[in-house]
This record gives sequence, C-alpha cells and structure tokens, in this order.
Amino acid sequence: MPPPPVRSPSSLLLCHCRLPFHISPQTRLPLSHNSSVRRRFHCSAVSALSSDPQIAPTDLTTTPPSSHILSIRESLLSRRRTAADVAGEYLDRLRRTEPHIRSFLHVSETTMREAEEVDRLVASGKDLGPLAGVLVGVKDNICTAGMPSTGGSRILEGYRPPFDATAVRKLKEAGAIIIGKTNMDEFGMGSTTEGSGFQVTANPWDISRVPGGSSGGSASAVSAKQCVVSLGSDTGGSVRQPASFCGVVGLKPTYGRVSRFGLMAYASSLDVIGCFGASVIDSAIVLNVVSGHDRFDSTSSTHEVPDYASFLMSTDHFESTPLKGLKVGMIRETIGDGVDVGVISSIKAAALHLEELGATITEVSLPSFSLGLPAYYVLASSEASSNLSRYDGVRYGNRATVDELNSLYGDSRADGLGPEVKMRILMGTYALSAGYYDAYYKRAQQVRTLIRKSFKDALEKMDILVSPAVPSPAYKIGEKVNDPLAMYAGDIMTVNVNLAGLPALVVPCGFVEGGSAGLPVGLQMIGSSFSEEKLLRIGHIFEQTLPNYRFVPPLLFLELV
Repeated sequence: MPPPPVRSPSSLLLCHCRLPFHISPQTRLPLSHNSSVRRRFHCSAVSALSSDPQIAPTDLTTTPPSSHILSIRESLLSRRRTAADVAGEYLDRLRRTEPHIRSFLHVSETTMREAEEVDRLVASGKDLGPLAGVLVGVKDNICTAGMPSTGGSRILEGYRPPFDATAVRKLKEAGAIIIGKTNMDEFGMGSTTEGSGFQVTANPWDISRVPGGSSGGSASAVSAKQCVVSLGSDTGGSVRQPASFCGVVGLKPTYGRVSRFGLMAYASSLDVIGCFGASVIDSAIVLNVVSGHDRFDSTSSTHEVPDYASFLMSTDHFESTPLKGLKVGMIRETIGDGVDVGVISSIKAAALHLEELGATITEVSLPSFSLGLPAYYVLASSEASSNLSRYDGVRYGNRATVDELNSLYGDSRADGLGPEVKMRILMGTYALSAGYYDAYYKRAQQVRTLIRKSFKDALEKMDILVSPAVPSPAYKIGEKVNDPLAMYAGDIMTVNVNLAGLPALVVPCGFVEGGSAGLPVGLQMIGSSFSEEKLLRIGHIFEQTLPNYRFVPPLLFLELV
C-alpha cells in the first residue's frame, strides 16, 4: 500500500530535548544550573511523549548514539536476526519515506539477494567482514559496477560503469551491501541538491528545507535511516555541510587518505571521498575500510592506516574529565558577523561542554580565513573547466543528433549540463585564460599557500580547531536558488579545510529554532594531516557525553503516528 501522506508534525512534541534557553556569546552558565535545567526539561518531555502508546519507549531515550554497524554484526553472530531481516527493515523504511525526501536516484534490485548470501555465510560459520550485512548508500558521482552512476547530471543519464570505485570495492570486500545511489548537485557543484539534474532532495528534519549539498542525498538517507551509513564526496564542504543540516556525523579525511579512483572529478586537488554515519564509531569503521594506498590513484597516500575504531573507548572507561590537557582553538573569524545567532550559541555551548570534559578552549585568529572563499571558487572552477571537458558527447556523455562536429560538442553539452555547471565552467575558463591567469588562478594558489601556513601555525599550538560547520541552519528549498553568491557564502566555514588538505569531523551539537521540532547544528573539528584518529576519539567522547539530545528527525516519528 502507498506510504501515508506527510502530515504537519506541529502537534508532536520535540523528539529531542533542547535547552529552553540560548547561551549568548557573553554568557557562561554554571554547570550545576545548566545540568538541573536540562534534567527538568528532559523529564517533562519524556513524560509527555510516554503518554502516546504508539511511540515505543526505546524511541524516547536520550542515550548516546550507538553503533548501528556493531549492533548489526552482533545480532548476526548471535543469530538473533538475519541479514535479510535487517535489509527488509531498511528497505521498508526507505519505501515509506522516499516519496517525501527523495534521497536516492537508484535503489539496487539485488539488496535482498546479497543479504541472503550474508545469511548463508553466517550459517556456514565462515568469517564475516567488518561490514557484513551493513547497507551503504553511495553518492552518485562514485562509480558502482552495473549500477547507474550519473554524477547527478543528465549528460550521463543511463551510464553504468563497468567497474567499482576503489572505495566501493573495499566496502564490498568488507561485506557491505550497496543499497543504492544517492542524489547530489550535478557533478558536486552546489550546496542544496537543487542543482541535481533529476530531483530535489528534502531535509528529514523539515521537508520544506534543503538537506545541504552536494552530498545531500547521502546525508538525508542516513538521517532518515534509509541506510546504515553512506559515502559522499567533499570538495569544499560537501560532506560536512549536509551533516550539519541533517543532524548526522560527517567525516572529511585528509587529502590522499582515501583513493579517488572511480570518483568523478570536479576539482582534483580538492576532491575527497568522505562518509556519513549516525555515530562517530560507525564513521570510524567505514573510514578504516575505505582508507589506504591505491595504485590506481597517484595522489593516494602510503601513510599507515591505523585501526580508527580502537581509539574509541567505551563510556564505562571514561574518566570524569576524559579530555584533560586537550588544547582546543575556536576560530574567531567563524563566530562573528554573518553567522546565525542560534548557531553561535550552539557552538559556544558545545565549547562549554568540551571545557567540562577537561579541554582548554582558546580563541585563535586565522587572518587569511576570509580569503579562502574567493580563492576556492577560482581554483575549483578552473579545475572543473578542465575536468568536465571530457563530457562532450564523444568521449563521455549522451550525444546530440547533429551533422557537424562543433555542433555535436556544443549541443551535447548545452542539452546535458545544468546552469550551475555551465556557469562554473565559464568562470574557470575565464580564470585560466592567457590574459587573466596571473590575476586570478596564480593569485588564488598564493592564497592557498597562506591558508595552509595559517592552519599549520595554529595547529602547532592547538590540538584541534573548532568552528560551526555552516553559518546557518538548513534554509528553505528555493530560498537561495536565484542568489548564487549567498549560497556560495555558506561555504565559508568549510572551504579552507579543503584548500589546506586537512581532515575534519562534524558532530551534531545542538539545535536552533526552525521547522516543527528545531533544526540541528553541527560542530566542526579540524585536525592536522592524518590525525583522523584524534578527531574521532574527541568526537566520540563529545557525542557520548552530550546530555539530553536525541538527533532523530520528525519524519521518523511521523511513521509511528
């Protein structure tokens, strides 16, 4: 039967427990007062929700996020559940929620068969891979053999690669089941998924709002529990911004940590494959699987891959101040003018929580921070103008029916590419032209060097840097579609990290007003090159000790009423 229509959830209480006040930039609340207010609010919310018999008690808990991957593995090994049961549950939820959020461009027809194969392995007693039975969504610009891989563009409509990207191959070797391909802005150029050539994805927290981009489909799919984890790509924040908008964990590794082989190139010196998860430990497990040197990618690093999950201790072993001695730098330029007041309050409350855990918080200044945005768009557009030249109807892409060669090139690209992609190709071609190369491209590369140095200097004094992931919460679909400069400005918090090639982790840290139940805010943690294990350890401690928050979107609660 068809899924029920989405009803306004205004009558529902919050499915997370937010502070009933904001911490202003000038205010620091004593811990005892802060905790008591949170406890009172939590008890009243849970009591009210408990009166609804259709909502299961387990959905009301504000316990820290747990690992879905480890839970699935334990249930398979103990024979409490089968992989087919798990796959059926996720596919059923996907079927019910997909008409509302449209996260996927393609759903695999072989999911149940692959799950049954996992069950046969369990029955035979054979060793299971670390991701056995785990359903993974893959962004549509990452190649998957035999599955459509369009990059969100009409010019590649119907294209099915004959090979898997290295990251996808490693996932499959670890036992993962690829559930489908997620929606995205065309070739990764956008911040909302409104730039997709096929459909617009909605945010599970408020279906009138964007999920972010360009990996919006991957983020919304994890948020709505349509898959366990997902892969995205991050060129200037395309994993971290959607993670913040959708209230999930988003990890951008160090450049070269994960092979780019099989990733459709946008800006080759900036592109990184990242991942989304409902918890830090799930992201750590996925990163462990997909990391490592690849002979098919000359930019992939030979740096040793540690067991990231081993750095994440159980809460039973936490000390009262598990982050004692940690030096955290809050980037001054990210908590000033142009940033939503509610976002600043959430980030400062998150910093207060880090202090309660034993960390020392210090404001640091990165003088070149504001230069990152224009430098990024010059460099990314320049590389895109070169990389996308292959989509000409001859080498790659659907071909227009014409009689003359130049018309074939022109018509194939005019019909197949969207307006945002065309604009960035024009911008990049202009920046690389003989008369303007020094004024734009060369200068942008010089700014990139300054940005790398400023991060290096700051991280020599601090263990990590923190900032908002985005200057605002998720905004309405269509709100910025006619104002590309305003949309570009939303990348100010993230592009510098790509220019410097550093790893960054976004963890949900709070909410701001908006929608029917508030909108999530993400805290961005930035580390030095190949310090993913440090970021994951800090992020894990942060999320496991963050009191009275439950990042479950209202869309899932609507399924229960």
